Amino acid sequence: MSAELEHIWSRMQAELALAVDDSAYRIWLAPLRPRELDQRRLLLEAPSGACAWIRDRFGRILASCAAEVIGAGVSVELVDRRRGEHDGGEVSSPPSPGARERKQPPGRERESRPGPLANPKLTFEQFVIGDSNRLAHAAALTVAEMPAHAYNPLFICGPPGVGKTHLLSAIAKLLLSYNPTLVVRCTTGEAFTNEFIESLSGRRTEEFKSRFRDVDVLLLDDVQFLERKAKTEEELFHTFNALHDAGRQIVLSSDRPPHDLQALEDRLRERFAAGLVADIGPPNLATRLTILRKRAQHDGVQLQDEHALHAIAERIDTNVRALEGALIRVVAFSSLTGRPLTAELAVEVLDKLYPRPAGQAHGGVGSIGAIQDAVGRHFGISAHELLSSSRSARVAWPRQLAMYLARELTGESLPAIGRHFGGRDHTTVMYACRRAAGRIDEDAAVREAVEKLRAMLAPHQP
Repeated sequence: MSAELEHIWSRMQAELALAVDDSAYRIWLAPLRPRELDQRRLLLEAPSGACAWIRDRFGRILASCAAEVIGAGVSVELVDRRRGEHDGGEVSSPPSPGARERKQPPGRERESRPGPLANPKLTFEQFVIGDSNRLAHAAALTVAEMPAHAYNPLFICGPPGVGKTHLLSAIAKLLLSYNPTLVVRCTTGEAFTNEFIESLSGRRTEEFKSRFRDVDVLLLDDVQFLERKAKTEEELFHTFNALHDAGRQIVLSSDRPPHDLQALEDRLRERFAAGLVADIGPPNLATRLTILRKRAQHDGVQLQDEHALHAIAERIDTNVRALEGALIRVVAFSSLTGRPLTAELAVEVLDKLYPRPAGQAHGGVGSIGAIQDAVGRHFGISAHELLSSSRSARVAWPRQLAMYLARELTGESLPAIGRHFGGRDHTTVMYACRRAAGRIDEDAAVREAVEKLRAMLAPHQP
């Protein structure tokens, strides 16, 4: 780098540091490096994969600061540092006002110990969005893109296995992919407690404080573990204050919302609830099916019958972890026995681990999943099509008939039936039932087909 370019870039850094808040500068703009200044064009290197993001969010600021330092009419172009390629765009705009590069001191690691960052599947790309987790996903993505700018702290709560750890890991990975120099501490309430106790016994409390306070982002999973641990709670209280006062991002997760952590100190619960509290509930049927398809695709599972996924999704409705575990078990059983992976095989395997409630044996009354399977097979459509938004006659009539049979043969309410059909509301189910009843009355062939389906689904009915 020439002395002139170095001088120009130093002045631009000072302008940029004034133009944006500290966290945005530290995470997105400090990592930029000048490559060359050719006539009226300044070429900057950006971390791999971050060119488009920086250009979209900070393009006007970069151009304004360049105009302030170099002169009007200058353009700023970004190039990917790793590939050495232009991102295909440049930034230029009228002036507006605008530090040294923040380097990572020796010994500052990204994680306190092996954790969710080691799992390559826990990314935003692999996270399946549904009605039960949409807010938490959007908030986590916002935090990853603009830490300490929107939601600080971010508190994600929900029962075990619904994706809280996945989102914390995704935040960390996205941040580090854009700026590897960031110090991101990703740990659990249990690990935090154990490390604090070890530091007390070894008289290394200052080292412990440095590890958790001298960071850019702290992600603390399962904070409910800290309940009834007075000394650890006090340490977390001071750590929280130090990070928050310094403008650093804090993300926490728990199996309960802050107001339900009654065994925690009031001052901690108040701080946890001071930002955004985003809850995650159990996934609905449509989301469970999408999760299973994504996992099957990721693992290269060859499906002879997609209804097998539907059988698993209908049976396992508590959490994602149990859902994926059930898929692994069914796939393993198919592989070891040489039997095709069908809905019948899935039901056979799951009956041993997750027995159906009374009255919901496979093919019996009370199982909306069994009704969907039977109707899908009869009309030759997949479970995905049955739950999709398609309004084609080929799909709409079987869907209406399946809703009609679910209403007739199960004790489920209209809203509950709608949830099993991709989250539709009760008025849609009512309309489907009226349409199906009218068609059954008017068409003998339809009536005969429905009787066959009834006989298959409720063989013991009089």
